[in-house]
Amino acid sequence: MSLIISNIALHYITRTGENSDVQVTFGPDQVEITPRIENFVDSLHNIYNGKGSKAYGHFSNEPTPSDHKNFIELITDYLDESEPFNDFSKKSTALLKLELEKYDIEENGYLVFCYYEYMGGRYLLVAVIPVSEHYSVDGDLTISANKHLDTSKLQLAARIDLFDFQQNAEGNRYISFIKGRAGRKISDFFLDFLCCQEGLDAKEQTQTLVKAVEDFVSVNQLDANEKQDTRKELLSYCKDQKASAQDVSIKELGNMISKEGAEQDFYSFCQENDYPLEESFPHEQAIVNKVTKYSGYGAGISISFERSHFGQDVVYNAANDSLTIYKIPPNLKEQLLKLLQDEDRAAQTSQPFE
Repeated sequence: MSLIISNIALHYITRTGENSDVQVTFGPDQVEITPRIENFVDSLHNIYNGKGSKAYGHFSNEPTPSDHKNFIELITDYLDESEPFNDFSKKSTALLKLELEKYDIEENGYLVFCYYEYMGGRYLLVAVIPVSEHYSVDGDLTISANKHLDTSKLQLAARIDLFDFQQNAEGNRYISFIKGRAGRKISDFFLDFLCCQEGLDAKEQTQTLVKAVEDFVSVNQLDANEKQDTRKELLSYCKDQKASAQDVSIKELGNMISKEGAEQDFYSFCQENDYPLEESFPHEQAIVNKVTKYSGYGAGISISFERSHFGQDVVYNAANDSLTIYKIPPNLKEQLLKLLQDEDRAAQTSQPFE
């Protein structure tokens, strides 16, 4: 187990109707860190890391007009050891209740606060885990319903890099959060509760990185195979970083894709051309995935091919908006030939006898 869990708290928050009151049920004062709890947090950590649509931000500097301490003050008290973890979690839950009451929406779930260490970093994960019903049948064929935590539907969640926050409070990305939710934005109440505002734009950073790599291979006049190999190296590196929840480092990437005999390495190339890139940053994997392949779907047609085939085995004619594919994949060719044979056979059997 790579996670070291220090504290965890679990509370229940619910509103069953738009105009009903928000109800809170506080969990136990102390949760023992058992193997079951470790497995649960490890699973939650992996689910959160696997969420592709995340944004990054920081605590807002704007004052919060309230008779209560805001989340920033509460977490600061906890980190300064002037507030026990359970008190911090209960007061924070009360803040979420106040924010939720400002909106006419239903919300049901378990609010989890977890302080843990992972790969040398210290984090606080805050998440509202939805509740779903499942059904079971006993030996007498009696159906019973029970509720369970549905972590697969996790949408309201944020993670604070506590080390980064304490060492670089002026930074713009020590908070990550799942971005977007069907029907409304997560920022409607959850980010307000956390006093979080968006900072680093991971999508923009990733798009700039991809452009810098494309410019780099063009300036160095690499041939088609070398260009494609460089793109694959970029893709492989970014996949590895995403899998381990690590930032993309321009220097590390430069060590991988810089070509022998080139006028300058990739890192120096980025600096000299003033690309607006951070030294390291979290990235959007979906954008990087497109560097080696073109793909599209619509009107019942799905096409995907490696970028190196474009203009050779796959030719697009903009004049008549057509795509010509040479060197058909063997498995597709086999299906097409069978389809033609079936159509010929059907046509022959449908012809009337003379």
